[in-house]
Amino acid sequence: MNQWQERKRPVCLECRFEFESYDATRDFLDKLGDHSEATQRFPDISFGRTYVNITIRPEDDGPDAQLSEADRAFTAEIDALLG
Repeated sequence: MNQWQERKRPVCLECRFEFESYDATRDFLDKLGDHSEATQRFPDISFGRTYVNITIRPEDDGPDAQLSEADRAFTAEIDALLG
């Protein structure tokens, strides 16, 4: 199971997903893209051949921005894409 890390500065949730092959990485990215389109939530993504880094930031980007329950629920939805 991947572990999401909560950061204070900047406020965000981050997780690294590792895969056995490029094909597995690509399948996950395709599922994530479809899910993001369906939910209209677009996390920051960086990736390589066998990994994907995802960062979720609060929708409010002001100085007092906080993560919401919706942000945390979105992490669970992303985790479910692996199943």
